[in-house]
Amino acid sequence: MSVATERRLSIEGADQQLLAGVNDSNLTTLARHCDIRVVLRRDEMILSGPQADVDRASPTARRMIRYARLRRPFDAVDVERFLEAPPDGDGASRKSAGARDSGKAEVALAGAGRAIRPKSPGQDKYLAAMRERDIVVGIGPAGTGKTYLAVAAAVEALNRKRIRRIILTRPAVEAGEALGFLPGDIREKVDPYLRPLYDALEDMMPHDRVRRAIEDRVIEVAPLAYMRGRTLSDAFLILDEAQNATTAQMKMFLTRLGLNSKTVITGDKTQIDLPRPEDSGLLEIEEVLRDVVGIDFVYLDDADVVRHRLVKEIIRAYRESER
Repeated sequence: MSVATERRLSIEGADQQLLAGVNDSNLTTLARHCDIRVVLRRDEMILSGPQADVDRASPTARRMIRYARLRRPFDAVDVERFLEAPPDGDGASRKSAGARDSGKAEVALAGAGRAIRPKSPGQDKYLAAMRERDIVVGIGPAGTGKTYLAVAAAVEALNRKRIRRIILTRPAVEAGEALGFLPGDIREKVDPYLRPLYDALEDMMPHDRVRRAIEDRVIEVAPLAYMRGRTLSDAFLILDEAQNATTAQMKMFLTRLGLNSKTVITGDKTQIDLPRPEDSGLLEIEEVLRDVVGIDFVYLDDADVVRHRLVKEIIRAYRESER
């Protein structure tokens, strides 16, 4: 039986509101996962509970305090990630514990007044690839930030005037259900398929600026079918849900690339909604383009999931079931 103990960690100089999180969610997450009690009192964080559990919680608590002193934003999902990472004292851990600590890769969003930092080594590699390569293919399950980070990189490139426009596209394929006739004009018909791209944009730019950029065609959000016959120069192109692009559509999209342009392709090979999954263009380019110089394939997995912690468990459960 583990001996009960109390450990007091100094939080002097730390932003206590950032440390605690919204409605104390950061402290609650640490306490729940380690089965201990966590309170902030004056300039101390007090951990109390069985000795073994307090020992397990201490490295994460110290990391939280360090982030709060540096005024680096973090939330309950990050606390869970800290708990899964090796202790900071391990020399190898700095690579695996999350790229946020290194500060090497981040996306600065001037209009939003904040920076988006990778939350895992996989995301760090993905962001680095988007800066170094003209074509990047990001493959991984839901919740790994494939689309979000790609849109962030595109917005940063636009803000820094490295490109003149952003093109966001995805195949208009129904996800496992027939929706039938959709009312409205062509934009109202396709908008439901493109909504995730709008959501990512509006999280990084003020709503009015997004609207003006779309009206001025600085940002274009369109179905993949609309890309045929175009040459897109000085642009950042993102093909989302690429697992649902056919081989012909994928070839068509890749050959739209013009001068001073970048392309990011994102997809999840486990969520192909085509009638014949083997027709997926994403599966084909893995083989056809793997050895082409200047194209990078980045693979993300459940360790890179940044949604609710249960998303990671759901992905693992399905993977085990399929095996």
